[in-house]
Amino acid sequence: MKDAVTVPIPENIDTRIASRVRGLRTERRMTLETLASKSGVSRSMISLVERGESSATAVVLEKIAAGLNVSLATLFEHSGGPVNPLSQPRDRTRWRDPQTGYVRRNISPPNFPSPVQIVEVDLPAGTNVAYESGAREVNIHQQIWIQEGRVEVTVGHVTYSLSPDDCLAMQLNEPIAFHNRSRKAARYIVVLATQSSRISAGGIA
Repeated sequence: MKDAVTVPIPENIDTRIASRVRGLRTERRMTLETLASKSGVSRSMISLVERGESSATAVVLEKIAAGLNVSLATLFEHSGGPVNPLSQPRDRTRWRDPQTGYVRRNISPPNFPSPVQIVEVDLPAGTNVAYESGAREVNIHQQIWIQEGRVEVTVGHVTYSLSPDDCLAMQLNEPIAFHNRSRKAARYIVVLATQSSRISAGGIA
């Protein structure tokens, strides 16, 4: 299994995130102040993210996503490309969390109108990622399927110890934490489905 910490990361990923955050905020007619209030992230930090001048952590990006009433994976979508029902390896951009080193990539076809999204995550040994945000105004369901390694997942106040081929289902309506206590990197697949009148798939992983 490749070590998640050594995976090369394309240089343009922060630019993509910047465009997505700015575009989603504009679509919702939200000011920077409004988004800061809803997300709990400072106006100055959101401004830096939107200009591509800050490599925000996964925890910060998840708070911004919650404030936008979308979920984390939505911020990594390439919204400027054509709609295509086929996703191939060359289409997928990896992103590394600057705080923990965990690596994620969206697997689903970009821009295809579907309530389902698939994400792959590499979680380095000893890594703990805790998302503080709870429910959005849409119902997002998430399932985590362990491919390699072992991961502890805490949903609210309940902790599950997951081994290879285990699959955990949950609804994203409370804080969630992912902890790899082992000495080996773990890899898992996240499958998400959004129940809403408008399609906005994605989740925290």
